[in-house]
Amino acid sequence: MKVTLGTLKGKGDELAAFLEPRVGVKPSVSGDSIVIEDEGVREGVKPRQVKTYIKRFLFMNGVRKKYRIFVSGKELTIQEIVLGEEPEEEKEEKKAPAKEPEEAEGETAKSPEASEPEEEGPKAGEPEEGEEPEEKPKKAAPKKPRSKKKKAE
Repeated sequence: MKVTLGTLKGKGDELAAFLEPRVGVKPSVSGDSIVIEDEGVREGVKPRQVKTYIKRFLFMNGVRKKYRIFVSGKELTIQEIVLGEEPEEEKEEKKAPAKEPEEAEGETAKSPEASEPEEEGPKAGEPEEGEEPEEKPKKAAPKKPRSKKKKAE
């Protein structure tokens, strides 16, 4: 099994020491890669599990969000995420629901009176100054009616 370190070359020795007790054999570090002998690996340790160990190592060093690990057969590649590129999860979060163009046009067509700010006063449901907020009891969801069992007589 081979792990290509990429830009993580400086931490190759630390990663090898981290993987040793988990895979059952001391990995050898050479340049920008770590080689783990398949004969000495503990039974049941697969490349996908080694990927998880590497991710844990990156998390412990605080650089997990900067790297991605790819598995291809018995070869793992650690690749740094380029700044212009964002992980898919962050892309989805940044795509917040934007106003539709139709809605934006409708807002500009309103009269100036409608766009004036409302008076600053207590809003409905908010306590006035000096009053303590009332705690509303939470209501349970309505229960569905149960079907009645027929009695055999």
